[in-house]
Amino acid sequence: MRKIIFRLLAVGGLLLPVGTGAQPAANMENGKRLFLRDGCYQCHGYAGQGGIAGSRLGATAMNAKAFIQYVRRPAGAMPAYTDKVISDQELTDIHAYVKSMPAPKAAKDIPLLRQLKER
Repeated sequence: MRKIIFRLLAVGGLLLPVGTGAQPAANMENGKRLFLRDGCYQCHGYAGQGGIAGSRLGATAMNAKAFIQYVRRPAGAMPAYTDKVISDQELTDIHAYVKSMPAPKAAKDIPLLRQLKER
């Protein structure tokens, strides 16, 4: 009977290989929802532009694994968020949302900054 159940699970795709290190699929829309719900925007800005309290997140070079590790054990003033507060899947989703943010424009491409430089 055990063999039959095992085979059914294996055929149905319900058994996942252990230790593959595969990342769960990221959900960018859920990441946006979590970014707003959990208050990430309060320090990092709605567009990930950063501010006085938080660094810029838009166009981050971190992969999801590094992003999760940083949130778990950050440097600087950011508080640590354990897996009891926010799961790896939720952080993966937030990372997908952050990666979708456009890179900031160069100062020369922002008219107001260009005017200030010309003065």
